[in-house]
Amino acid sequence: MIFRKSALFSFVVWISLLAVPSAWTQEQPADPTAPPAPSADSQTSSGPLPTPMDPVKSVVVVTGTFEPAPLEEVDRSVGVIPVGGEAALHHYWTEALQSDASLDLRQRGGNGVQGDLSVRGSTFGQTLILLDGLRLNDAQTAHHNLDVPVPLGALDRVEVLRGAGSTLYGADAIGGAANFITAAPKFSELRFGADVGNFGVNSQSLNASLLRKGWSEQLSLWRDFSSGFRPDRDYRNTAAFSDTNFTTALGNTTVLLGISDKPFGADQFYGNWNSFERTKAWFTGLKQSLGKATEFDFGYRRHTDEFVLLRDNPSVYENNHISESYQYALRRKQTWGTNASLFFGGEGFRDSIDSNNLGQHSRNRGAGYANLDVRALGRFSFSLGAREEVYESTSEFTPSIAGGIVLNSGLKLKASVSRGFRVPTYTDLFYSDPATLGNPNLKPESAWNYEGGVVWNPGGRWRSEATVFHSRQKNVIDYVQLVPNGKFVASNLESVNYTGVETSLQLRLPHDQQAALSYTVIHGAQDALHGLQSRYAFNYPTHRAVASWLGELPGKVQARSQLGVVQRFERDPYALWDFAFSHEFAGRVRANLQFSNIIDTRYEEIQNVAMPGAGVVFGLDFVLWRKTR
Repeated sequence: MIFRKSALFSFVVWISLLAVPSAWTQEQPADPTAPPAPSADSQTSSGPLPTPMDPVKSVVVVTGTFEPAPLEEVDRSVGVIPVGGEAALHHYWTEALQSDASLDLRQRGGNGVQGDLSVRGSTFGQTLILLDGLRLNDAQTAHHNLDVPVPLGALDRVEVLRGAGSTLYGADAIGGAANFITAAPKFSELRFGADVGNFGVNSQSLNASLLRKGWSEQLSLWRDFSSGFRPDRDYRNTAAFSDTNFTTALGNTTVLLGISDKPFGADQFYGNWNSFERTKAWFTGLKQSLGKATEFDFGYRRHTDEFVLLRDNPSVYENNHISESYQYALRRKQTWGTNASLFFGGEGFRDSIDSNNLGQHSRNRGAGYANLDVRALGRFSFSLGAREEVYESTSEFTPSIAGGIVLNSGLKLKASVSRGFRVPTYTDLFYSDPATLGNPNLKPESAWNYEGGVVWNPGGRWRSEATVFHSRQKNVIDYVQLVPNGKFVASNLESVNYTGVETSLQLRLPHDQQAALSYTVIHGAQDALHGLQSRYAFNYPTHRAVASWLGELPGKVQARSQLGVVQRFERDPYALWDFAFSHEFAGRVRANLQFSNIIDTRYEEIQNVAMPGAGVVFGLDFVLWRKTR
């Protein structure tokens, strides 16, 4: 079903005139230690269930809304993916991202070596990556957006806004935004972990946290090595992250510091070459409350990329890129009575690059935004927002509107219209190699997103959600062959549209078992290519389904099983099946056993880049010291 813009807009306006959200589930207070993430319209969360160690409760989300809110009270489509915790049963956080059928993680290697994340059929460059609400997108190329310098042990969850979110977050949020939320320490402790597996995998982690009155510190270190499942697919990942929180007379202060280093074999990553690449990322962030209604945010990211075309002969072709990004924001909330709140603020951005291939470039952007949120009677909700972002000699206006209505004790209707845009990366504009050519005349991408959905949550043992969405994209940036067997040239595709349906069902079963099913189907209009060969835009999944189970086996063994099936545009479907087990001994030692791709599927998420077959990892985690409050 393809929505007409005017019809959906009229429907949203009608819903919005009734305005104001609900108390149709028991509201839980927001975690005071969780950094508030800037967001606009309200949203609803559908994603995998929490782990068996965390009972299903009313979840508070900070993505897709300007302040923390219970997920059932928000009016956009938001997925909540549990990542951290001792019973998370993951070796790396990319495994958790596979549990949402609306997400497409196109990896070139395991354990975060290099992966591209897209939402609802969008390109990976159209997905904004955030860390506690601060931008991480790379100005050089979107291939490095998932260089998130945070080990698994420091993360709590990933919240995913599905659909355009530029009103909330600015450039790049055309398909959606993924917000990595760090974990607040629960007590003072020191933990050490070690893992071994096939393909020469071995990893070590160290997590330390310290709690004092009005102050907390968490430090996470991680190293992961593999000799590779085939030649020139080895990697050596390291990451360190610090999260400091304290309270002063000004208010709450959060300081984030992170660094990662990833050298890896890149055979066939960008063409028929045995390449090598090494990326490093540095990040620092500050979130400072100024009283109860004002917040100041700052972020700095530095990223380096060393690329060698032929690993055994580096002198043939080598690139070295250094990119830097700064962000500043001042945000304020004004409350009118008990039913209406106005959120407004200003933001500034600067990014630059120094590269032997791309040259030296820099650019500045500034933005102002406002969002009115109204809710009343525990039944109606309405959000209206707008943002103006100015850069170079142009500007982008990105409005949004969302609304919801609760029909009875468990049924809610919601709808939204939003606009997003994306600024070309420096690689899009200036890159050149034997197979690829940038285009300095590229226009910014833009898109209108329309969605309507229904949530049924009777408050018992299950919850279901279905959303119909339509995205109308303009000037989509992709690499196409303008002549047969020629270079792939960065180009603007005049119009690309996607229509789809995403559904989910979550079940709480007896004996602390939980199950989740999700399915997303997408239809894209491919006529924008006119017979040309595309590199990225039309590798999206037309069908994707995920079934997962979490529970406790005899002997107090925690277990997780997940089966995912995906079919990409004009390609054959394939299935991936994972199992994981965990058992704790005497409260101080936990043993973990994880099986990935147990049916040994031969598959590619990026065309011509083979992915690993069946894998197994065994690990032990030790609590060396712990002091509870």
